[in-house]
Amino acid sequence: MLDWDGIRYFLEVARTQRVSAAALRLGVQHTTVSRRIHTLEQELKTILFNKSKATGFTLTEEGVRFFSYAEQLEGTLISAQEDISGQSQTLSGHLRVGCTEGFGNYILAPLMTDFQRRFPAITLDIMPVPRFISLSKREADIAISLERPQRGPYLCTKLIDYSLKLYGTADYIAHHPPIHSKADLAEHTFIGYVEELLFSDRLRYLEDIVVTNRVIFKSTSVIAQYHAALQGGSLAILPCFMAAQDPRLQTVLENDISLTRSFWMYCHEDLRHSKRVMALWDFLKKSVQLNGPLLRGDASSLRYLE
Repeated sequence: MLDWDGIRYFLEVARTQRVSAAALRLGVQHTTVSRRIHTLEQELKTILFNKSKATGFTLTEEGVRFFSYAEQLEGTLISAQEDISGQSQTLSGHLRVGCTEGFGNYILAPLMTDFQRRFPAITLDIMPVPRFISLSKREADIAISLERPQRGPYLCTKLIDYSLKLYGTADYIAHHPPIHSKADLAEHTFIGYVEELLFSDRLRYLEDIVVTNRVIFKSTSVIAQYHAALQGGSLAILPCFMAAQDPRLQTVLENDISLTRSFWMYCHEDLRHSKRVMALWDFLKKSVQLNGPLLRGDASSLRYLE
């Protein structure tokens, strides 16, 4: 029989592609990880990783096949542990959620404090980052993204639609040429993304509204764009769930400029039997849908489940 610790170490190296990173996540020395991987390869009589200074530890063909079995085993053990211990105990353990930057900071973070009040024995990691989260590398238990994953063994649902509108400060609007139609925008400057560094085409919308040479401030961070807009020097397309909560920002051409995008929530299929993962899944679904008015720009504050 294969040793479970060896399989656990294998999974971490496969996900991080670095022995040192796997050791950090496992809380052991990197020599321990190397030794465990070597032992596992001897037991399986095959090479699981190609090793390179440039790319790190990448799975061989046999490693890819074994990874699939190892993930299924991991999911089964997690479910078994929760099923047995959860019969007489409250939900506990650790969960990690990855999401887009703006949504993570302005919606998810406050909602997660509410979730933790309901499930105090569960600890949380929230990762709001301007990139896609890799569930195949187990970077998170649940991911919230701008796009539905095209493939993979995932449980997936559309979380909600949200709106983006054009915003500026009252001071900007008072001291710049009036805006009565889209044609008037030619006299104004804008804040937007660094287009060549966009992690999703769903963020490519400003070019459809204004002349690109009028975009004078760019950032890969929507939060940086938000703070730049607050300085009153330019206009910005921002998610309503961020800007509508700030009375310093006003909508511009509200009836003419409104964009709709979607958030998708997904997790690895193996986790559908995890009670704590599904508790968070259901909580997020209900809490985010409750805040539909804020995400559409029809409300100015976050609401919480009763």
